[in-house]
Formats: sequence, C-alpha cells, structure tokens
Amino acid sequence: MSKSLARVKAALQSAGEPVDVLEMAETTRTAADAAKAAGCTLDQIAKSIVFQSEDTGQIVLFLTAGGNQVDPVKAAAVADHPLSRADADRVRSETGFAIGGVAPVGHLKPVTAFFDPRLSDFARVWAAAGTPRHIFAIAPDRLLAITGASVADFTA
Repeated sequence: MSKSLARVKAALQSAGEPVDVLEMAETTRTAADAAKAAGCTLDQIAKSIVFQSEDTGQIVLFLTAGGNQVDPVKAAAVADHPLSRADADRVRSETGFAIGGVAPVGHLKPVTAFFDPRLSDFARVWAAAGTPRHIFAIAPDRLLAITGASVADFTA
C-alpha cells in the first residue's frame, strides 16, 4: 500500500469514519474519470484544488463539485489573500499527494480548506484517496466536518 493511501485511510479511521477505499481498474485522475469509475454524476466528485497564498506562501485547499471550476477572484476573496495555483512540486511537498490523487484528508501539513456548497446537494460524494486510482465515498456533511473546511462561494 502506498504511503499516500495509508495516510488517507489513517485520517479517515482517526476521524471515526468507516469508509471503504476502492481501487478502480482505470484512472480516477480527473473528475470525469472518477465519476465514470464510481458510476455517479460529475458533481458528486469532490475535487481537491490547491492554491497558494501569494502573501504567506501557505497552501489553501478548495473542495469543489466535479463540474464546478474554482474562480480565482472569488477564491482569493474567500481566503482573504491573493492566490495563485500551486504547482505540482508544491502540491506534493505540502500535501504529500501528486496532482490527480490529492485527497481532502491525510495531508502532510495542516491546510486551510473551503467547501463548495454544491457538494451538500448529494447523499454521498466521492473523493480521491491519495492515488490516481483510489477513491472513497462519504456523506458531504462528514467530509466537511473531517476536513474542518468552511463552506464558501468560490466557484465560477
């Protein structure tokens, strides 16, 4: 088992969340790929999009519905910092995950997180589990609680 996957499982277990992490036969690197693999709608995929503060350098995680896009201007307003997209090296060094497998939990360092209210429209959503082939289903309210994210309007 990869270290990334193990961290996600441990974070979910420590939060008391009994979820099954599934290994898919095909990649789940994109929201469309994940939705196809999970047999759900695109918006039931909880994408983890990572930005960084241009002031402090800290990363900021935006958990958004698969069909939504993070609006950089709204995201900066919500985060109260100018933001830019974090590059792949920064994402890996801060979260411990490669782009395409960034999980909402199990990061190497604490992150500030924001949650797209669209995700709450579903009984369950699917999120990356630390690799481009592993995903897990979870109730949106539990995902919100476990991540400590703030619900905010940051999508285009």
